[in-house]
Amino acid sequence: MRYAIYFTPSIHDPLAVAAASWLGRNVYSGEACEPPSIAGFSRQEIAFHTAVPRRYGFHGTIKAPFRLHPDETEASLLKFMMQFASAAVPFEIPQMDVARLGNFYGLMPSAECADMNYLAASAVEAFDRFRAPLTEAEIERRDSDALTAPQFTNLYRWGYPYVMDEFRFHMMLTGALHPNLRERFETALRGYFEPLLTEPVKVASLALFVETEPGAPLRVHSQHPLGKLPAHRPSIRRKGGDGVVAPIATEQMAALSMRLHAR
Repeated sequence: MRYAIYFTPSIHDPLAVAAASWLGRNVYSGEACEPPSIAGFSRQEIAFHTAVPRRYGFHGTIKAPFRLHPDETEASLLKFMMQFASAAVPFEIPQMDVARLGNFYGLMPSAECADMNYLAASAVEAFDRFRAPLTEAEIERRDSDALTAPQFTNLYRWGYPYVMDEFRFHMMLTGALHPNLRERFETALRGYFEPLLTEPVKVASLALFVETEPGAPLRVHSQHPLGKLPAHRPSIRRKGGDGVVAPIATEQMAALSMRLHAR
């Protein structure tokens, strides 16, 4: 069993819906999604090149997957996450773009986002007490010979190379691509995602993800709104002429209920 702290948009956010379709899996339900129809691409080709990000689901890493420390429990982790989230401040990433990071493509802020860097660094440090130390096998799987000196130091200190000064927020959309495929995929990704990136991306919650067994797809365990409760209390619209009352988002109510009961 491993846990991770990620940012992912709410289940009904248009960006989350589009990403679930592109990756072929809903990270909330775990169910397979109907793939998009993109000219020049077969379903099989998209599925093959999204296999790696599909397992992890649409997300931006805040605290990379970790095994729980023997002195901690899921309940203690969940309670601390609620406390951490309530003390954090919601913010926006002004602009996200389709971008290449190494050999894969994903969504990245068009300019450095200090708020995201601060949130990630704070979470890496605050949640480190819940992380079991890496085993030698886990360290070897990281191919430490390919890491820079700061990344190697991070691996031993924080359990993951790409934190603190090495952190680059991104939301992966493909696996590693051969150079001959990059232009095709970049064009397809821009055509599919750019209409959804005209507005800032709101970072108003953090999600606790869970991997039930090695190699299993990661899923959202719970979503935790950032900031104090009053800022997130949903209001019920008065009945209009059609007699309809606006529904309260069930995921938001569940998160608020969990936080209240943990106090």
